[in-house]
Amino acid sequence: MPTKTYTTIQGDMWDTVAYRVYGNEYLMTDLIDANPRHRNIVVFPAGIQLSIPEIESPEPMTLPPWKRGGS
Repeated sequence: MPTKTYTTIQGDMWDTVAYRVYGNEYLMTDLIDANPRHRNIVVFPAGIQLSIPEIESPEPMTLPPWKRGGS
């Protein structure tokens, strides 16, 4: 399976990229970990290509036990 990538636009920040690709800015840590070469960038210039790791979505704890997956 090919690796997903995201090409930054001027002014992107880690949290905005995470929100654009995952719909959740709190997953920016996963992006930073997948792109250690760029970890010191706060505000991105245009044209930086970032690797977008596959994130497994946790099941919401608001689901009743019989609707949760598991063994």
